[in-house]
Amino acid sequence: GSPHRRVIISVKSGHLTAPMVRELPGILDREKASIGLLIALEAPSGPMRREAASAGFYESPWGRHPRVQILTIEDLLEGKGIDMPPIRPGGTTFKKAAKVRRNQGEQLTLDEKK
Repeated sequence: GSPHRRVIISVKSGHLTAPMVRELPGILDREKASIGLLIALEAPSGPMRREAASAGFYESPWGRHPRVQILTIEDLLEGKGIDMPPIRPGGTTFKKAAKVRRNQGEQLTLDEKK
């Protein structure tokens, strides 16, 4: 079949920390995901932004997309979304994935069939 591109979405209800950002690339590799998004209540600090940037990019036919992205609830309310390739209509499913650690928030995955 055709390959799946996956986006892992992690919703953090508490305080976001640099180690949470740092561990996301390993989770992406393990889950065979292309992009990881952390949704947080607060804006990320400089060290968190640097950790996210150090994860590099996912290359797609539509361009380069940061592998680790951080959005706040405020960003989402302002209409900002995930920097990722376009999704084919009908090709998106959400499912619950295993939690990385207890009390760190839910892990959701978005499967894009292409």
